[in-house]
Amino acid sequence: MNLKYLAGYPDSIHQQVQQLVIDDQLGALLRKRYDGVHGIRTDGALYGYVQDLKNTYLRSAEPLSKVAFDNKLQVVKHALGTHTTISRVQGSKLKTKREIRIASLFRDTPLPFLRMITVHELAHMKERDHDKAFYKLCTYMEPDYHRLELDLRLYLTHLDHTGSPLWGDVPQTATPSTPPKDTTP
Repeated sequence: MNLKYLAGYPDSIHQQVQQLVIDDQLGALLRKRYDGVHGIRTDGALYGYVQDLKNTYLRSAEPLSKVAFDNKLQVVKHALGTHTTISRVQGSKLKTKREIRIASLFRDTPLPFLRMITVHELAHMKERDHDKAFYKLCTYMEPDYHRLELDLRLYLTHLDHTGSPLWGDVPQTATPSTPPKDTTP
C-alpha cells in the first residue's frame, strides 16, 4: 500500500494507517476529530487571517505583500504552501516583497489544517530550513503543530486512496481559535 505522505513516520504508524484504510475507517476517524470547513474562502480573507497570526507571533518580521490560495501549487511544486522572497531594483534601492501561497486544497479543510500550514509558512520568515529551531517556532505558534501535521498527512492519504474529500464546501461557523475536537492519540 502506498503511504507516500507518511514516509518519515515509524512502521507502527504505517501499520495502523494501513489497517484504517483497509477497514475504510480513516475518513471516519478524521471526521470525528474535525468538524468541517472554515469560512475563509477568498484571498483577501486568507490575507487577513495570515496577517493576524503574523502580528500575534512575528511582529518584527518583514511585512507580507501577498497571501493567496494557489490552484496549481500541489500539482506543480509538490508542496502545500510556499513562502517566497522577491527582490527587485527600483531606482537606487532594492525592494523586497514576501509572498505566501497556500494550496487551494486548504479551502475545503477544517480550520486547524489551515492554521497548521499557515504557521509552517510563517515560520519560514524566520527560519529557512526545516531544523530544530524551525519546528520550535512552529510549536510556539501552534502547540498542536505536530499532531495537526500528522492528521493532515492522514487526510492526504485518505484523498489518495478514495479521491473523495471528507468535508463539503459549506463554511463552518467556527472562529479561528476553535481547536480540534479530539486531540488524543
